[in-house]
Amino acid sequence: METRLINLYTLQLIDSHLDELEYFKGDLPQKVRDLSEKVDNLKQKISEKEQEIKNLQLKSDEADLEMVTLAEKIEKYKKQLFQVKTNKQYDALTTEIDNAEKNIEELTKQIAIYDGHIQNAKGDLETFKKELVELEEELTEKQEELAKISKENEEEELTYKHKREKILVKISKSDLALYERIRKAKDGKAVVAIRRNSCGGCFNTVPIQKIVELRQNRKIFTCEQCGRILVSDYIVEESKKLI
Repeated sequence: METRLINLYTLQLIDSHLDELEYFKGDLPQKVRDLSEKVDNLKQKISEKEQEIKNLQLKSDEADLEMVTLAEKIEKYKKQLFQVKTNKQYDALTTEIDNAEKNIEELTKQIAIYDGHIQNAKGDLETFKKELVELEEELTEKQEELAKISKENEEEELTYKHKREKILVKISKSDLALYERIRKAKDGKAVVAIRRNSCGGCFNTVPIQKIVELRQNRKIFTCEQCGRILVSDYIVEESKKLI
């Protein structure tokens, strides 16, 4: 049990130090993540808008082609009018011509609608592209700032990450799960030492009997107030030797 407690507090010391290094970066990591997400979303919008324009243009081209075909049929029917021998044939041709002209009129309106949608979509696309340029410039700026700060602490950060990997293999899955759950709920501090008979996390007074048992290092004790894992001074000192 003593080894388990030492490993858990050692992990806490390492994570606390990594948290400090992360703190020096300020809100830059979150800003970079947010900007990256916005850039990705905007790229997706641009892709969708470009596809929308292609689809509208295709429909417009198809309608235009159909108009050409109808116009050719009208010319053909008009020539045939001079060759008909009965009123029935004449009426049939004029009906075909009228229908074709009505279809051309409808297609003309539809093409105008397509063209209007295309112009609107192109306007949106231009706006999206301008926004993307601005966002990418801002993202690059923030990434460079973050890289500069990260570079300053890179060696130290890598050292502590390596130490963290080494200590993790010594901790059981159940202990690690407990640690991670408390750490997430308690702003990064899952394991704390007793300070002046109080919890080092919430400063709530710990009963004397519990402190006596805790100093025996035979069991995992948690604070009755905040739920953090409590360790003795001995565990603290032994853990520091491993950092």
